[in-house]
Amino acid sequence: MELLKTILERALAQKWSTGHFNVSESDHMRAVVEACREVGAPAMIGLSEGERAHLGVFEAVALRDAFRHEFSIPVFLNADHSKSVAAAKAALDAGFDSIHIDLSAKSLEENTAGTREVVLYARAKNPDVSVEGELGYLKGESRVLHEKITISRDDYTKPEEAKRFVSETRIDRLAIVVGNIHGISLEEPDLDIDRIREIRGIISQETALVLHAGSGIPDDQIKAAIVAGIANIHINTDLRVAYAAALRAELAAHRDEVAMYKLDAPAREAMKQIIKAKLTLFGSVERL
Repeated sequence: MELLKTILERALAQKWSTGHFNVSESDHMRAVVEACREVGAPAMIGLSEGERAHLGVFEAVALRDAFRHEFSIPVFLNADHSKSVAAAKAALDAGFDSIHIDLSAKSLEENTAGTREVVLYARAKNPDVSVEGELGYLKGESRVLHEKITISRDDYTKPEEAKRFVSETRIDRLAIVVGNIHGISLEEPDLDIDRIREIRGIISQETALVLHAGSGIPDDQIKAAIVAGIANIHINTDLRVAYAAALRAELAAHRDEVAMYKLDAPAREAMKQIIKAKLTLFGSVERL
């Protein structure tokens, strides 16, 4: 199976982006993998600390292995937004393919030290594991936000700090803040494409750039971000909204039905359609 690192390298060189889709249920994972197989894209599946606590880290790894066997495509499991070194190490010990250590709320020195510790632990355990660090303050949360989110450019990732951070941590991926926010807010995000381009030009070409909070960003900005150097884009809120809306509609239409596998089938299909549309937008169709 092709390594995640080489897939990201191809994405950067060929100006497309891999998709990263968050899940919290086994049927969510199936939706991601089915969609990716149908369009010929690698599957990168993310679980935050809350999502991991719900599904289980060992259960997620077992499901990944099963889906790899069943669908014969690259399926990568990412420990998304691990807020501590201990949480990152626990996911590594369970067998995750990728770790996102997010210490961005700490000082640059603490962030660098903790991220470097995770990188060293991962390299010793499995050199093929991909480690992602984060720099900058990413606001919001993965839901529909009924208020405006004020973003300060002071919260953006600073190119010189990014260069130092990548050099000192040796991460494989860097999550940056360039106007993106978690969730879907009342105002559309306005990505700083020049900032993406500047960061891409100043850090190691071996480190992929990641755009979190891809939900709600206009398509033209997504395309421009990819051209500027983004090789991995995270989608979560769009999936949650589609799944919940379809499930609510099915529950309302079939009030006497109690077989959940029947009730959640349309919700899983709604997720699949969003995933396939995002993969098409990212240019990752037929990239296996």
